[in-house]
Amino acid sequence: MHVTRTAAILVGVAAVAALVAGAVTSNHDAPRPAPPRRYAIDARADDLSKEIARLHERLRPDATPRQPGRNLFSFHAARPAHAPPPLAAPVAPVAAPPAAPPPSPFRLVGLAEDAGADGPVRTAFIAADGQFFVAKEGDALTPRFKVTLISADVVEITDVTDGSTRRLALK
Repeated sequence: MHVTRTAAILVGVAAVAALVAGAVTSNHDAPRPAPPRRYAIDARADDLSKEIARLHERLRPDATPRQPGRNLFSFHAARPAHAPPPLAAPVAPVAAPPAAPPPSPFRLVGLAEDAGADGPVRTAFIAADGQFFVAKEGDALTPRFKVTLISADVVEITDVTDGSTRRLALK
C-alpha cells in the first residue's frame, strides 16, 4: 500500500509540475514595444543642429578672396592731388547779417498760480539740459540766467552777463 500510495503522489506531483511549467512557458510571442514617439521639439532640435552645421561650414569658406581686393594690412601710395583751380578775383566782403541768438536751452513746461495778498503768485516749471527748475519772479535759474517776469502764458528770462531777455512761451 505504501508503493501505490507513493506512486499516486508522484504522479499527482508530476501532473501539477507539468501544469505549472505549461503556464509559465507559452508559445505566444511578446508584443513588440511601440516605436518611440517623435515630438515636435525633437524636430526643431534636428533643424537647429543642421543650421549650426551650416554656419560652422561658413566659418571655413572654401572660396579664396578675389584679388586685387582691399588689403587691410598694407598701405598704398596716396592718389596724386589735382591742381587747385585758379583763384577768382577777390570779392569785397559782404556784411553778414547779425547772427541770430542761439536757441534757448530752456523750455517752459508749465505754470502754477496761487492767490496772494497782492494778486496771483505765479510759479514757472522750466526744463533745461536734463534739469528741472521751479522758479518764481526774481529767482536765479543758473548763475547766468534769472527769471524777471512770469505772466499767464509767458516767462521772461534775463541773461545777467549781457542783459539780453529771452521769452519762453507755454506750448
